[in-house]
Amino acid sequence: MEQNDTQVRSGMVAIVGPPNAGKSTLLNTLLGQKISIVTPKPQTTRNRILGVVSEKDYQIVLLDTPGLHAAREPLNREMVRIAMDSLAEVDVVLFLLDVSLPAPEKTKEERDREFASWLGRVVSPAILVLNKIDLIDWKQLLPLIEAYAAFFPFRAIVPVSALKGEGCQDLINEVLKLLPVGPRYYPDDMPTDASARFLAAEIIREKVFLKTGQEIPYSTAVLIDSFQEDQEKGMVTIHATIVVEKDSQKGIVIGKGGLKLQGIGTAARRDIEEMLDQKVLLKLWVKVKKNWSQDERFLRELGF
Repeated sequence: MEQNDTQVRSGMVAIVGPPNAGKSTLLNTLLGQKISIVTPKPQTTRNRILGVVSEKDYQIVLLDTPGLHAAREPLNREMVRIAMDSLAEVDVVLFLLDVSLPAPEKTKEERDREFASWLGRVVSPAILVLNKIDLIDWKQLLPLIEAYAAFFPFRAIVPVSALKGEGCQDLINEVLKLLPVGPRYYPDDMPTDASARFLAAEIIREKVFLKTGQEIPYSTAVLIDSFQEDQEKGMVTIHATIVVEKDSQKGIVIGKGGLKLQGIGTAARRDIEEMLDQKVLLKLWVKVKKNWSQDERFLRELGF
């Protein structure tokens, strides 16, 4: 990969925090384009997604990670492992919290212990990012900032609205203070290292999340069976399988008369076409694989 050897502020930055804190939204906002899928449901992100913010005098390589949570199932344990492993190889950690959430049912001591167990793995400078400030009164922010300032030696505490972009330039400024001077990691025109196949599978999975009920998304995986580009026709043909764990789930994803699956396919095709800037022919199938989320061999096939 050809890289620009000009010395700039450059480094790796991990975005970590509890599920649904807005990590993927923050990544997309900082990039100025959608790379990481976003849904209102927690634990949407399963793999580590890399995004590259390139400007004249800096390059920030952002890692969007799965939400940190108490994990019991093999899939969830792998998600948390991916997030925690990211902490060991970065220059800066952004610890993201949703300030709009009501106080958790856990006691403050339990929550602080949980946060401490995650932050205890942090060896790089850390910035606390208080997200979704557009949803609260500013008067509520000061006590939060004071509480967290005493809790962990964050290098900075930055309130933002990732959705609206508020505070995001302030966040970049704080990150740049902590990045070393060095070469760029990636070409300036490369916003992610993820393959088109991977991103297409993520887009399909996002539409399953958005168009099905509470149980279905977490029992769903997407495999790209084939991805063929026809240069002459300017078209990409994608065959993909949506994998679920139960026969009843298969029926829900397909829907009456196949309408639900058709809706998933139509929405996914539009986004994939926008991403590839080409016409897309998308063919979807639904397959049952009992308890796939506990099958370590299948999890490896998915890239965990």
